Amino acid sequence: MAATDRAARASGGPGARVELEGWGWKHSGRDEYALRGVDLSVEPGERVLLLGASGAGKSTLLHSLAGLTGPDSAISGEQEGVLLVDGEPATRRRGRVGLVSQDPETQLVMARAGDDVAFGPENLGVERDEVWRRVDAALGEVAFPYGRDHSTGALSGGEKQRLVIAGTLAMRPRLLLLDEPTANLDPAGAELIRGVLARLLAATEATLVLVEHRVAEVVDLVDRVVVVEPGGGVIADGAPRAVFAEHGRALAGQGVWVPGGEPDPGLAPAPGGPVLIEAVDCLVRTPPDLGMRAAPARTVLSGVRAAVAAGTATALTGPNGAGKSTLLTLLAGLARPRAGAVLPRGPLAEADARPLARWPARRLARHIGTVFQHAEDQFVTATVRDELRFAPLRAGMGRAETDAWVDELLERLRLARLADAHPFTLSGGEKRRLSVATALSSGPAHAPDALVLDEPTFGQDTRTWAELVELLGDLRAQGRAIVMATHDALLLRHLADTRLRVADGRVTPVERPDGVERPDGGTR
Repeated sequence: MAATDRAARASGGPGARVELEGWGWKHSGRDEYALRGVDLSVEPGERVLLLGASGAGKSTLLHSLAGLTGPDSAISGEQEGVLLVDGEPATRRRGRVGLVSQDPETQLVMARAGDDVAFGPENLGVERDEVWRRVDAALGEVAFPYGRDHSTGALSGGEKQRLVIAGTLAMRPRLLLLDEPTANLDPAGAELIRGVLARLLAATEATLVLVEHRVAEVVDLVDRVVVVEPGGGVIADGAPRAVFAEHGRALAGQGVWVPGGEPDPGLAPAPGGPVLIEAVDCLVRTPPDLGMRAAPARTVLSGVRAAVAAGTATALTGPNGAGKSTLLTLLAGLARPRAGAVLPRGPLAEADARPLARWPARRLARHIGTVFQHAEDQFVTATVRDELRFAPLRAGMGRAETDAWVDELLERLRLARLADAHPFTLSGGEKRRLSVATALSSGPAHAPDALVLDEPTFGQDTRTWAELVELLGDLRAQGRAIVMATHDALLLRHLADTRLRVADGRVTPVERPDGVERPDGGTR
């Protein structure tokens, strides 16, 4: 058998063909189309990088290609034009399409890691022995750090991302749809996944459509770039070098991450100030799993000592699963350590001297703003505008003052056209901007003393990235404390005054905060 025949069989056959003609999609409850007039053909085996500003409809297009939109599908709305995969509506080709979405949480369906990876192949009717061969191979490919029996509920965001990628690879899809597959991964994990994709694409004929904001890191994986605009169709299409040479300046002006076009926000110097929050000898252990095959509790963090000062930005770095999000919840007062304490200091101690975990919810929310890794966890209303009005009105701000500040936030974070949309219908980047805005919605004079953020720049184009960073820089200049867990090297370079590396259960200062963190944990 020829090598190409073996590759085709390994991927379930030659790659799928994609055809769109005059295609458009409008989400249920929206007045405007996410995309409209899309004309696009992708030949079997092509590798396409799909670009566009935040909210341009890239994720919507991937979801539609995966068969998730339509009258009887998970995402409701109004469709026009033609969208076909291998000559049929995408809803009929779901079994041969693999999707890795922006939020891995939405794709985990089983309680154990191995079962989750096996779910797809089992539903395709793959023989049992072959299913488990694929499971073990896929887990090995993505360097999943645990065995088949590990609980999916105990995984970090980055570990969930690896597991979802493994589950997609185990299906051997003919059409592979990847929506920012490395966004939640540490540098080493992102590099590993890019290597996995390179080997997969070299060994199979699968068609690839990839969404990734950081273009320079993935451009070598693709042979074609397609750019879409919000509410419109394709505005650029061709070989990567040709597209960036001809349209690079215009695309950069629209917020597309083009090579060499990184934003350079203007930030005021960090003024510094007194310590506001201090973690003292904190110990955190996982709760024990239930059941006869349950894993015992393990130590996540031990002997943690960390201080957060006013007028500074502190960044938590380190590998996936090391406990960065766990440490954030401690510093925000949302979790209680097994031993030790997180204590208010300086002005915060004047509000309440007790450990933060013992503060009443209203007082905690007034002094510490939190942006969760999963933005949906903090949305409580049915529209973007009401989400931003909720906190200031509850805090007693007048309606006129509230509406004026909400309008400013909507414009500054490019959410004005979405003011009447349901928060759950936003793109991943739009949800992240809204979650940051809700933490600040009480207004500049009443902003929290400390803002605790988990991956605040996820899913942003260059314009919204700069707006977010400048907004955080303004808060720092006003004397607020910023604490953020992030893998964003550009954010670290521009905003981080102090870096704390979380790894192996410990928290240690990074001695050269101006350096770029390497996968091995050092700096250069």
